[in-house]
Amino acid sequence: MAYVSQSKKKELAPGIKAVLKKYKVKASIAVRNHSTLVVNIKQSEVDLKDEHYQVNEYWIAEHFADNPVAKNFLTELLDAMKGPEYFNNDDAMTDYFSRSHYTDINLGSWNSAYQLIS
Repeated sequence: MAYVSQSKKKELAPGIKAVLKKYKVKASIAVRNHSTLVVNIKQSEVDLKDEHYQVNEYWIAEHFADNPVAKNFLTELLDAMKGPEYFNNDDAMTDYFSRSHYTDINLGSWNSAYQLIS
């Protein structure tokens, strides 16, 4: 069963913040429903296409193939969000889901658009 606590978030935060600082990105880190680690990107110098967007973590390489900076940033961010103890033993064929926690990367939010800083 996926579970991420506030203490786990605090443990992963330094790695996440290091990636955000490296790419000059302003974002917030949160836990949703005790199962999902969420990073909400508010503004950056990295062109991430849209004002509101939920990044599909399985298709980062394909969706950002034409933008290597964005692809590298999102890949590094996802790796930092997962951390060294991450595991994923999901098997959709047998309807079995077992992972350490879920991850979500959002650009902007419902009330605040993502801002590209040039």
